[in-house]
Amino acid sequence: MNAKVKSNPEQLRLKEQYAKKGKWFKWGPYLSDRQWGTVREDYSANGDAWDEVTHDQARSKAYRWGEEGLGGFSDDQQHLCLSLALWNGKDPILKERLFGLTNNEGNHGEDVKELYYHLDSSPTHSYMKMLYKYPLNCFPYQRLLEENRKRDKSQPEFELIDTGIFDQDEYADVFIEYAKNSEEDLLLKYTVWNRSAETAEVQVIPQLWFRNTWSFEEKTFMPEILNQGNGTLLIRSEELSDYHLYADGEMEFLFTNNESNNQLLYQSHNPCPYVKDGFNECIVKGKLDAVDAKQSGTKAGIWYRLTIPAGESMEVRIRLSNAKIDKPFKDFDNIFEQRIAECDSFYAALQHNAATEEEKMIQRQAWAGLLWNKQFYSYDVNRWLNGDRGQPAPPKQRKKGRNIHWKHFVANDILSMPDKWEFPWFATWDLAFHCMSFAALDADFAKQQLMLLVSANYIHPSGQLPAYEWDFSDVNPPVHAMASWFVYKEDKKNKGKGDIKFLVEMFNKLLLNFTWWVNQKDSEGNNIFEGGFLGLDNIGVFNRSQPVPGGGFLEQADGTSWMAMYALNMMQISMELALQDDVFESMAIKFSEHFLYIAGSISAMGDDAYGLWDEEDGFYYDMLRNPDGSSDRLRLRSMVGLIPMFAMIVFDESKWKKLPGLKARLDWFMAQRPDLVRLVSHWKDTKGHDLHLLSLLRGHRMKLLLRRMLDPNEFLSDYGIRSLSKVYESQPYTYKLDGYNYEVSYIPAESDSHTFGGNSNWRGPIWMPVNYLIIESLKNFQEYYTDDFRVEYPTGSGEYFSLAEIAGLLSKRLKSIFLRDEHGERPVFGGHPKFNHDPHFKDYLLFHEYFNGDTGQGLGASHQTGWTALIALL
Repeated sequence: MNAKVKSNPEQLRLKEQYAKKGKWFKWGPYLSDRQWGTVREDYSANGDAWDEVTHDQARSKAYRWGEEGLGGFSDDQQHLCLSLALWNGKDPILKERLFGLTNNEGNHGEDVKELYYHLDSSPTHSYMKMLYKYPLNCFPYQRLLEENRKRDKSQPEFELIDTGIFDQDEYADVFIEYAKNSEEDLLLKYTVWNRSAETAEVQVIPQLWFRNTWSFEEKTFMPEILNQGNGTLLIRSEELSDYHLYADGEMEFLFTNNESNNQLLYQSHNPCPYVKDGFNECIVKGKLDAVDAKQSGTKAGIWYRLTIPAGESMEVRIRLSNAKIDKPFKDFDNIFEQRIAECDSFYAALQHNAATEEEKMIQRQAWAGLLWNKQFYSYDVNRWLNGDRGQPAPPKQRKKGRNIHWKHFVANDILSMPDKWEFPWFATWDLAFHCMSFAALDADFAKQQLMLLVSANYIHPSGQLPAYEWDFSDVNPPVHAMASWFVYKEDKKNKGKGDIKFLVEMFNKLLLNFTWWVNQKDSEGNNIFEGGFLGLDNIGVFNRSQPVPGGGFLEQADGTSWMAMYALNMMQISMELALQDDVFESMAIKFSEHFLYIAGSISAMGDDAYGLWDEEDGFYYDMLRNPDGSSDRLRLRSMVGLIPMFAMIVFDESKWKKLPGLKARLDWFMAQRPDLVRLVSHWKDTKGHDLHLLSLLRGHRMKLLLRRMLDPNEFLSDYGIRSLSKVYESQPYTYKLDGYNYEVSYIPAESDSHTFGGNSNWRGPIWMPVNYLIIESLKNFQEYYTDDFRVEYPTGSGEYFSLAEIAGLLSKRLKSIFLRDEHGERPVFGGHPKFNHDPHFKDYLLFHEYFNGDTGQGLGASHQTGWTALIALL
């Protein structure tokens, strides 16, 4: 590890945390951006989570499983929560939470309709910064709903910027910052800049409240927040003991309770006179009796009324501590300056290889989004299905509904989320990529996340990993051995010693999961796998989460390739473990043979109906197996056919010699099955560099596949590799089955299909995770093939490059999505002049779910830094 990183205070805090000598993770950005519209809060009979609790109801309903807030902070069990509310004097409601459309309201599915940016964070959250852009005119809630409702899937989404509300700069930039003086001493600063040409009134209301657990669990002591005078609150609970909040400047305390407004929501009796939406009623509607004049409750607000001259700013300063502090704001600014300097120092050590200051800025914002998207995730499926004691029983339909086979699942954990508004729940294959992005920042957190997924509270007794809360039984790509190996290597590189205990634990649990795949997703027992949609929404002819129309089943090139990769990753891990304990050598043998049999099946040539490789096209295709025993290749060129590139490993001769049992077995296997050897692998030929290769691709097939992938008329975009060949733009792929014509067209931007969900699209755009794996695969192939192996790039150009050079050129294309071009514009902004040229917009980035295959514009979820944070590794 770099000496500067070792001595950095932030790195020392991490060391204390994982040595259990400190609790630097106790407080963090663990509130969701959206709790309404989640499965956890859905107690409907029909499972319609989006309509069970709506945005309009959210201010009045006390949630069961978690909390949400604007720029929120909480303890790691979400007992006490803090977030910001704003009012411009014109909106019909307080701005307490981010607004967006439900899956049914948006023409491309759920979609947040706000502008906010995650700008900075240290790994321990000792310093954090984000920006929320708050319009000073009435927020266009209704217009956003109506305009999107009018549009069909052939039209783009109608965004907040499209309403024109920012055109005259009548908005406030609200910077939200946190700094930790110690584990239990938190400093909050809100800086409000008036960007308009006139003086503006902005009301700033920091809020703190207890998550309502007392309505669902027996309590011996009710939490409470009390006014102690002199701008001080006393916060008492049995879970956290006592805290003190200090508010600086001229303000007013407001008090209510985190209880549902049953009278408004359900026309029934309220549990107490002062309920959750009391601050909204008091501030916006002027109902002073909506708050508790006795100055106590389970929810408190700190009401500041700011008058800000044009172009100037004002600050609000808050401090929360478990200690009494005589002069809480005397050292406030110095603490912030110190934490910012330490954060800068931490990243300076990590970014010494970054080429430019702009790249450093992009990388740091990517990591910031990753860190801001941590969330407290609470979900007890059995209690959710059966209901809480003393509460109304859930409808009987739930007993046969969502996640009924996952009653063992219990989570009360901090998890890395894909996007805390659009995807405020974990997704297993997303999380694997998050862990890879986390590895350079905080490898121990990455290890903990991976171990959570395979813990007894998560993994099914059958060995299946939960997919995501909408359907735990759906199937995500098995990328967790890959992520575990990646994190292990990164951690070993930084610390000089590998975490063998972590690797053993992951290996043992993933062995169960691998067995589940073999038993459940290989219908014919022929080492060709089905899997399901495997995360590649809308990429196929049919909805791959549903049975194939007319019966039969789909043998998937991607499912089979993921499993080949899985086998190789498990082989890598077992080889590493066998160097410590020879009992794992037999497992290395097991997985090497698994790989070879899978490789033989996917690579079969000639008239073998099982083969997914098409020699004439030089591509891998899915195979449709019909009920009558016939089969048909679905010759649709998509990302599905490129995933076989990922199934490869390179290992050196020194490790080979230390595992004589493995070597002997593979030598024997080679003699018995030379047909497989010729097709897929190199373990005798070391190319003179003491390296061995196991791969689904040898040189011939690699060149055929790359010829397609690197063709600008097919997969190669100026901004990366598309998920579907562009040839289908003018000539859509068609397939007739049971009298129905199925059609797939290249769509560079949002999906025009309802096949899977409302906002899912792999029919053309660029997706960061698979692009990253393509680049890494090319680098690994280069290690074996060396500069002698050269490929035309782009196809048809007459110019040839090594695989490493091509990997670098693809990286450059991906990075160009975020970098300024020769016109000073970033493709991610989609040509919008304000985003590209306004000094208060142009350097604030969003890390989208995917990107337009022709223009590089960011699309889909706008804060999905989880897997798009992989850009930081490039």
